[in-house]
Amino acid sequence: MLKILFNRLEQGYRTNNYPKEKITLFPRYRGLPSIHQDAPDDLARQCAAACPQDAIDADRKVIDMGRCIFCGTCERLSKGKFVSFTGNFEISVSEKKHLITDGTLPSLAEHSKKHFKKLFGRSLQLRQVSAAGCNACEADLNVLATPFFDLARFGINFVASPRHADAIVVTGPISRNMKTALLQTYEATPSPKVVIAVGSCAITGGPFRGSGEVTEGLDTLLPVDLFIPGCPPHPMTNLHALLRFFK
Repeated sequence: MLKILFNRLEQGYRTNNYPKEKITLFPRYRGLPSIHQDAPDDLARQCAAACPQDAIDADRKVIDMGRCIFCGTCERLSKGKFVSFTGNFEISVSEKKHLITDGTLPSLAEHSKKHFKKLFGRSLQLRQVSAAGCNACEADLNVLATPFFDLARFGINFVASPRHADAIVVTGPISRNMKTALLQTYEATPSPKVVIAVGSCAITGGPFRGSGEVTEGLDTLLPVDLFIPGCPPHPMTNLHALLRFFK
């Protein structure tokens, strides 16, 4: 105990004050994409052809954040004249169709007020399922337990058993070998329950989309309530999504 107190005195208070205070991420961070509708059509088509995820619709001039891995190819190719990535990490949505965007997103809070805030406003227990992920999304979920983010101060915790959980958090492209385990975890979670898809792999299959070994989107297996895009989503994106949706 004395050692803990000494460390606290030595290091000070390290937890950020989000959401009371706005957090600015480092300049290289790629958040909500901004699509410039006045960009030349041929430039939009070049970006669409170069996108490794087929995430850009050149005709409608929109980008699918569920497929996007935020590699920045379109921004570099167009020199920011067609697509430019902002520093906005608040990019989660409650409906998959809203991930197809021109740079605007609907309010996540309005949906959650009608559905989940009364149920889980005080406490939320999460069971994380890594369904053949590369461990990037999992790592950025794990750091939410560190002093800087301190997810537990909001009454949100990760638990070991789905029987103790209010929601399951799914990462990875859901391989054939993990499909049964995921479905069993869902069945073991008591109702009412929430399903959260984290990362482009869970949302659309990510870089593995088109492979017969993976499922192209968690929503083809289970009813998904919250989509958190990214490859991987920044910890602040995860934190914002959980707070805005449940708190």
